[in-house]
Amino acid sequence: MHVVIINGSPRTKKYSNTDKIIQAFGKGMIQSGATYELYSLSDRKEWEDAREAFYTHTRILIALPLYVECIPGLLLEFLETLHKKEENGTEISFILQSGFAEGCQLRCGEEFLKMLPGQLNCRYGGCLVKGDNFGIRIADDNQLEQILTPYEKMGELYGACGTFEFAEAKKFTGPEKFAFPIRILLAFLFKTVAKKKFIEAAKAWGCTQPLDDRPYAE
Repeated sequence: MHVVIINGSPRTKKYSNTDKIIQAFGKGMIQSGATYELYSLSDRKEWEDAREAFYTHTRILIALPLYVECIPGLLLEFLETLHKKEENGTEISFILQSGFAEGCQLRCGEEFLKMLPGQLNCRYGGCLVKGDNFGIRIADDNQLEQILTPYEKMGELYGACGTFEFAEAKKFTGPEKFAFPIRILLAFLFKTVAKKKFIEAAKAWGCTQPLDDRPYAE
């Protein structure tokens, strides 16, 4: 099986969490015997080749980040340049990732993605939904391995069947909604430990103003 993977993130590969997820997922696909080609929409020079690949292949996988329940505008812009496929048989699947940890926070985006393949005369092949990926860019090697190894396993399963309609994919999302005591604990951690980590990361990236600075408040 050969798959065309489209990275719908607006970030360049160097800063794209989605790209790192794709690399792990693709590694798993190769282990299953599948092959893939990858196009990143952040590089507009790849758009023409990505369109051609869409028209000439029947197995498409679009990976994208969810920004506050919004699909990246860059991806929507690309999709608007496509015309409906004349022949039936193409299946489009999705990897939807986000920094939000609860599965319920990604469901609105998932429902939108379910409609997209039909607009292009294609079938919907399912969506691999997973949050809690905000820290990929700042994770150390051990943390990164813990985050990405499960994606490698999902890639292996997808490469074997070509869809996300399997039980492991549905469980992959994790908790749909945290229990109340956990939400209280997480709120405390975000105001203490996580806040400190964010400040350290911001300084490492050259940020000189406080993260809660509001220069236009008055």
